Amino acid sequence: MNGVEYDFVRRINEKEERAFHEMFMKFRSYLVMFAMRRVGQQEVAEDIVQEVFISVWEGKKTYNSYHGFKAYLYDLVQNRCFNYLKHKQVEDRYLSYAKQVGEEAEESYNLLQEEVYRELYIAIRALPEKCRAVFELHLEGKKNEEIAEILGISVLTVKSHKQNALRCLKEYMGNLFLLYMFMREI
Repeated sequence: MNGVEYDFVRRINEKEERAFHEMFMKFRSYLVMFAMRRVGQQEVAEDIVQEVFISVWEGKKTYNSYHGFKAYLYDLVQNRCFNYLKHKQVEDRYLSYAKQVGEEAEESYNLLQEEVYRELYIAIRALPEKCRAVFELHLEGKKNEEIAEILGISVLTVKSHKQNALRCLKEYMGNLFLLYMFMREI
């Protein structure tokens, strides 16, 4: 090891700020390229190298030679890249699993919703004619006044038919009616 390399390692061991600046200038671009070949993302490679520099700065390890120090930097970068890739693999598996579970849950919800609506429309068809007409217009989003005008009945009669329809639907559908009401809110 020549005098310049020896002096550099000594100053790194003594935590001299100027030596760390030199380390950054001397090794950063090489280490980023080294990391980039492993992780394939520039920003991630730069973050890994930055973390390595911080760990060297904060660490208590002392170095015996320039070449040993240089090899240590590359080993740290290699290990951090490996850890990043391992973590990314776990993360990707989790995201894939979560997506699959989400799709299955959505499919189950859609099937349940279909079943509830099927039962609702069967129940609506079983309503008395005027009651059914009022409730169907209500489901279309019409207000009581509009329904009264369309059917040529009073607003009070519309309200009465709606209440009667809701009572009949609750009796016919049981808990499915509550589920329908909940689904309407979502």
